[in-house]
Amino acid sequence: MSVYLSLATMLGLAVGGVLLAYLLHRRTAVAPGAVATLPFLSGWRPAEHALSRFEARYYPMTLLFLAFDVEMLYMYPWATVVASIGTSAIVEMFVLLGVLMTGVLWAWREGALRWT
Repeated sequence: MSVYLSLATMLGLAVGGVLLAYLLHRRTAVAPGAVATLPFLSGWRPAEHALSRFEARYYPMTLLFLAFDVEMLYMYPWATVVASIGTSAIVEMFVLLGVLMTGVLWAWREGALRWT
């Protein structure tokens, strides 16, 4: 029964947190019309919309960065336990790095990393 009680407590805390955030937002939010009439960039009118799209050539670089950034999330804890696990941990990390490098080489061959 304690498992159900802890699940109900977690659910209650999550719903309560969302409700509290919503009520706090309703209490402190700026009127919708006020933001549209404020000056932008020291009074200069914007040349483009704030949510305009980025050029498509930035996306492959972003994905490449994210792939290696997530890889670092695996390497930091791995570095702390590699001595206790042994050779299998080293082999597993090199397999992960090999998969990532295969993806980079494939993207490079396909021309996804060409800037022009």
